Amino acid sequence: MSKKSTDSRIHCEYSQLIKLQSQAGFFSLLPNLKAGTALSGRHSSIFRGRGLNFEELRHYQLGDDIRNLDWKVTLRTGKPHVRSYTEEKDRNFIICVDQRSSMFFSSIDTMKSVVAAELAALTAWRILKDSDRVGFIINTPDQIHWLKPKRSQADLLHRLQLLSNVNQLLDVTSSDNNEVGFTQFVTLLGRLKLKEATIIILSDWHGATVDEITHLKHLQKHNDVLGVLISDPFESQFPSQYSHWVVGDGAYQLNLSDAKRFDLANKGLGEHQDLKKEQLIQLMATKGLLLIEADTSGYHLEQFKRAIGGR
Repeated sequence: MSKKSTDSRIHCEYSQLIKLQSQAGFFSLLPNLKAGTALSGRHSSIFRGRGLNFEELRHYQLGDDIRNLDWKVTLRTGKPHVRSYTEEKDRNFIICVDQRSSMFFSSIDTMKSVVAAELAALTAWRILKDSDRVGFIINTPDQIHWLKPKRSQADLLHRLQLLSNVNQLLDVTSSDNNEVGFTQFVTLLGRLKLKEATIIILSDWHGATVDEITHLKHLQKHNDVLGVLISDPFESQFPSQYSHWVVGDGAYQLNLSDAKRFDLANKGLGEHQDLKKEQLIQLMATKGLLLIEADTSGYHLEQFKRAIGGR
């Protein structure tokens, strides 16, 4: 397959996705559980991460943390007892990477599709570092790829290669078929019947309706759904200096031939983007999470790590 571009701002390179492993240590996806309880001692994060399972109730031994004392049993038996816990393993993360035609756009520095791909790789390396399982849903103009969660570097490398390949196929002629819309993507997530998983959606959320957001809220009952909104300034407002703009989406064009049309178009863009953010904020509020935003300025890695408490 021939490469569309050697410019890493336009198409992501497989080698770059691998190099992001070196940045996986600068943030954490593990939770900061409350100090002073049997569940203390993890890193700070907005993600729920792994939990702890009760293992056994046993007699107190020298060196046990007194915060783990079961006072009811201790008072009933007259002998100190502690509750011990084991950490849940095999936490499943599903990274949903939007690589549809709407993602092949930037007015500043880096294509939205590249932003999504690099954030997906960065997150996947962190998940693997924590010994959890990472799966992918990659939405392309032609099909939706479902790759089951696995805890293997070899598997991750193959998946990053696939992600790089589909990213490099995007160009100005790319057009989505009817099987890759946001509805189909959410339907697939529902069919997987996920439980206790963390679902990370990296997308511009093009085509997401109130119904899709509602379905994702249902998924929040048994999972964590984190939405990352990838956007470009042009999606909220055209540059302030009026000019004779002609805009289009590949199928339709709009000629902003006068100042009135230009102002109406700007107003419409702003209202549409604000509505999208409001819906996503409501989705995140279901689990007390924050909406994370990343733009096409070229600083998306820093924006993401900073948003989840990294450095």
